[in-house]
Amino acid sequence: MALEVAFLASFCPNLRPEWAERAAAFLKHKLKDTEVTYAELAKRLKKHGLKETEASITNKLARGTFPATFLLACIAALELEGVALEEI
Repeated sequence: MALEVAFLASFCPNLRPEWAERAAAFLKHKLKDTEVTYAELAKRLKKHGLKETEASITNKLARGTFPATFLLACIAALELEGVALEEI
């Protein structure tokens, strides 16, 4: 079962846009910092068991909602260590 980043909406509807936007912005920022393209991220995610394409990543980040497993796999694929919730 995929846990959506926007899952909080079921408990507090006012948080949904903020958390979704923050998660997507965090990933976009980290991709830019690490100079990793969406195509390269797709390749790295494959090593972590996720079948993503450049287009699917583009859509997820544009939409701002995606499973928590996607977020965690991206953090692993980008080799980010010590990510604090405050950063997201």
